Amino acid sequence: MATQALFRDDAYMRSVEARVIGVNERGGIILDRTVFYGTSGGQPGDTGTLTRADGRAIPIAATVCGETKDDIIHVPAEGAERPETGEKLTLALDWERRYKLMRMHTACHLLSVVCPYPITGASVSEEDSRIDFDLPDAGFTKEEVTEKMMELVEGDHPVFTRWISQEDLAANPSLVKSKNVRPPSGAGRIRLVCIGEEAAVDSQPCGGTHVLRTGEIGAVHIGKIEKKGRENRRFRLRFGAFSA
Repeated sequence: MATQALFRDDAYMRSVEARVIGVNERGGIILDRTVFYGTSGGQPGDTGTLTRADGRAIPIAATVCGETKDDIIHVPAEGAERPETGEKLTLALDWERRYKLMRMHTACHLLSVVCPYPITGASVSEEDSRIDFDLPDAGFTKEEVTEKMMELVEGDHPVFTRWISQEDLAANPSLVKSKNVRPPSGAGRIRLVCIGEEAAVDSQPCGGTHVLRTGEIGAVHIGKIEKKGRENRRFRLRFGAFSA
């Protein structure tokens, strides 16, 4: 039961009406469409509320994906009501949390531009995110990376998405920055997140949510660079101005 993922085309849509198409054995709610992002690609799923016609609210504690990223499951808070199949609900995101994740996820893309090395792992959170690079020796300082990232932030570059075919991706393998995780094969088309006019700053496959311009990110800095194994360096990314 695939759900129409509205956030893929408009990450700023905070609320929408949707119909319940199923409730699984664990109480997870499946809708015909949603603005809630399901946990994947290092970005956590959304939280918020589903409101019934009589005004009763069902708090959503998490949103996850099933077998595919089109199987989006809304997980109610413990003890919350369960809707009926066919029921219409009004969805509302915890927008403050989502917007922080959008800003942070976009900042992670900028970090991958400043440090153009294979990515071995990543995790996005509201305040402190990380990217692991296949990099024997960092050769960078926190100050240098922060300065280059802030140049991109302050450049206020546009951020947009476009779709390419599986064949286009195969012909341009350098678009994939992750060393261990590849975009799904056989999907027919791949969603690219692009930064800069004509994608001059960056272009890479990603299903997450992002801001429309890099200037929306605000002040960010590298809080720590850690050695994680012989050829792995972990960069910690945080909101706020750099402080030595």
